[in-house]
Amino acid sequence: MSDLTIRLAHHDEYDEIGRVWMESWVSTGLAEASDFLLANLRARIRREIENGWSLFVADDNGIIAAMLALHLPKLYLDMLFVGPAYQGQSLGRKLLAFTRTQMPDEMYLRCIRENEKAWRWYEREGFVFEKEEVEPSNGFMMKYYRWKRPIG
Repeated sequence: MSDLTIRLAHHDEYDEIGRVWMESWVSTGLAEASDFLLANLRARIRREIENGWSLFVADDNGIIAAMLALHLPKLYLDMLFVGPAYQGQSLGRKLLAFTRTQMPDEMYLRCIRENEKAWRWYEREGFVFEKEEVEPSNGFMMKYYRWKRPIG
């Protein structure tokens, strides 16, 4: 992982990014891998890019280790998923540091309530819980967070 680079995703990588996203999502225990899930995630990548995503990858010498989707105009960290082979190596922290270079003063995110490992990590990283509400598109209870750059 020493030569890892965070960079904009290339169009021809979207299918592989979808695979990494699915494997990471499945690693939370909240879903099972399936061709249906993979097809939905791959389609969502293209749709979200059309709707304003800036999509980044963590590139480990040509292997996509993680994905990071930001909606910069909305100050929104939408997706941060690290492939299972790269989890536990501080890659999430590197991606979050990169995100703070893109949105240095403030950002928002949401996290599925059942993904306790993720939202506890965001809390340790300085995000403040704001509210919970159901996401109508999937029925999950979401926890909403905000981060602001410390003053001084």
